Amino acid sequence: MAAIPHRDPEPVAPDAAAPDATEPAAADLDADARALASTVRLRILRMCLDEPLTNREIADRLGRNPATVLHHVRTLADRGFLAADPVRRGARGSREVPYRATGKSWRMPDFPGKSQLMLSTFLEEIGEADPESVRMTRLGVRLSPGEHDELMDRVDAFFAELAGRPPTPGGRPYSILFALHEDAGRLPRR
Repeated sequence: MAAIPHRDPEPVAPDAAAPDATEPAAADLDADARALASTVRLRILRMCLDEPLTNREIADRLGRNPATVLHHVRTLADRGFLAADPVRRGARGSREVPYRATGKSWRMPDFPGKSQLMLSTFLEEIGEADPESVRMTRLGVRLSPGEHDELMDRVDAFFAELAGRPPTPGGRPYSILFALHEDAGRLPRR
């Protein structure tokens, strides 16, 4: 899954006479959140971000059973997180359907457990990465509310810019996790 902005869109005053067709229903948001509530599914979205992959290719990369992966792929496709590319013929003439991530996950609002899910997914991915390719920084700061808002606006704008760029042909794939949290260990005890 691509990074998701830290804030929901600004609320819009509802028009009682004409509901906004662009606002998804609560049931749709819940179904979308359930579809994303799996580290395997988030990893599938990341794998299909800039390269269409078949169910077999995804299963091979994950080291999982293709039938199990197909369940996850269908769930993501049913909710619009994956889109099927045109069918192609495999090496033995079999019918293969490659899937590509649609970017819908980027526009999803927060849902309960999302932060832990994203962290768990990132830890799985980083566990498979070449240690030499991992660069991490940890920093403690004190910010006013205005400084906090400025930081988040700048981070959101940068991530939105990255998400909007087309993949660089021949570019090396990277995964980024940004986390900002209140430092409970530095807060006064109550």
